[in-house]
Amino acid sequence: MIIRAKSTNGKEKNQIIREKKELLFEKLASGDISLGDATKSMRRIVGLTQKDYAEKVLKIYPRVLMDIENDRGNPTLETLQKIAKPFGLKVGFVRTKKEEEKQKKT
Repeated sequence: MIIRAKSTNGKEKNQIIREKKELLFEKLASGDISLGDATKSMRRIVGLTQKDYAEKVLKIYPRVLMDIENDRGNPTLETLQKIAKPFGLKVGFVRTKKEEEKQKKT
C-alpha cells in the first residue's frame, strides 16, 4: 500500500513559504542562526538544490555555497550581498542582544 502526502494548493504553499520566511527573519533579527544555517534555510525555502540555487539564483560556484552553508570559508561582501538579495535583505552591521543590554545598563 502506498500512502501519499496530501498535496497543497498554491495558496497553502505560499502561506507555508511566508511562514518559513518570517521564522527565518525572526532568527536573523535575534541572532539565533548562523550565516550558514540562514543561507541553507533560504535555499530550502525556495526548494532548490545547492547546485541550482548557486548557479541559477546566486550566480556563484556551488562549492562556495556549500562552504557557506557549512559555516566554512570567508565569503566576500559581494557574495554575501548575492545571498541576501533574493530575500530582500541587506548586509550590514547590527548590534547583538548582549551589546544592547550592556548599553541599557549604562
